[in-house]
Amino acid sequence: MTTVPTLTDIKVKRKSGVVSLGFASGEVFELSFEFLRVHSPSAEVKGHGPGQEVLQTGKKNVQIKGLSPIGHYALQIEFDDGHDSGLYSFEYLYYLGSQQKALWAHYLHALEEADATRDPDIQVIRLGN
Repeated sequence: MTTVPTLTDIKVKRKSGVVSLGFASGEVFELSFEFLRVHSPSAEVKGHGPGQEVLQTGKKNVQIKGLSPIGHYALQIEFDDGHDSGLYSFEYLYYLGSQQKALWAHYLHALEEADATRDPDIQVIRLGN
């Protein structure tokens, strides 16, 4: 099992809509509020097992209302859409940061496949082929 570097620095950058995470390894990941919301570790998003994931749509403009450390192992994030369940372990945050490009591409592809959008004000309707 790979050892995850210690999380040393957390900055919520409201104006740019990102959470900056610094690790003892020197790595710094900037994760957008939307990225964190759609990849919430909660059962509401992940389901209770493989294949039960719920695609999150319309989260482009989501904001973080609050972020609280839980001990020395996780963060609890409260979003302005009311979502506040699921603990983001430091290990999970490192995974999100290190795999951000692939995870984002997968998410965008899933939205396209579902005829869904990131924008809460747009509904996609496909007519024919």
